[in-house]
Amino acid sequence: MAEPKSLRRERRQTRETGRKGAGKLWLGLAVVVFYPIKALLARTKVIGLERLPAEGPVLLVLNHVSHLDPIYDAVTVHRAGRVPRFLAKNTLWNVPVLNRVLDGVDQIPVYRGTSDAHKSLREAHRALERDKVILIYPDGTITKDPQGWPMMPRIGVAQLALEHDIPVIPVARWGTRAVYDHYNKKFRPLPRKQVSIKLGEPVDLSEYRGRELDNRTLRDATNLIMRRVRDLLGEIRDEQPPAEFYSTRKSRVAEGENE
Repeated sequence: MAEPKSLRRERRQTRETGRKGAGKLWLGLAVVVFYPIKALLARTKVIGLERLPAEGPVLLVLNHVSHLDPIYDAVTVHRAGRVPRFLAKNTLWNVPVLNRVLDGVDQIPVYRGTSDAHKSLREAHRALERDKVILIYPDGTITKDPQGWPMMPRIGVAQLALEHDIPVIPVARWGTRAVYDHYNKKFRPLPRKQVSIKLGEPVDLSEYRGRELDNRTLRDATNLIMRRVRDLLGEIRDEQPPAEFYSTRKSRVAEGENE
């Protein structure tokens, strides 16, 4: 089993380098910036990186607990010799320089609540057809669960997973919220923390392939994928995960009943 630091070197014959020209330049800039930030803020332990294929389309499905997550997830994928492509909020393209980096490394803007809302999924489909690695956070945002467990996932992940015959790999990460907790406005880089990342075996979705992709099928497949992510998170945390996904609506109802 290759260690993360050596896996990219082992895959030098197949590793992605990004688009030629400006795209390659922006990818190089992202590497120069993200690697030191990641190392400065926390140590990283990665388990199962060899499960990320060296070539071909891949869908990585991850939990989301901190704004720092994409940094650690991007570096992890890059260490495997692949170029990570995220579905990111379209407002990031309003930031000077960052917008050029995002375009240069083929990131995919997400337009929530607009007439362009489906454009991101179409772009993700096209990227998978071009043998790219797509990273998706089905929570849709940083989890609002006080304990950091996944929320009720969005079904777009199942649409991507079932319309392509590709590996769908669950990934769990823990430790980034200890560094930066957005909801509680806490940034605690010291003492230096550890971020743990674990990649699981590809999810078997054969039960759902060939079915009509109605809401029931998409919901069931999505829940199966995210249960795998949740179970991996439980292994990293050495805790028993909750039986259900966190729901803000159910939480508000429960709080009302307890008043």
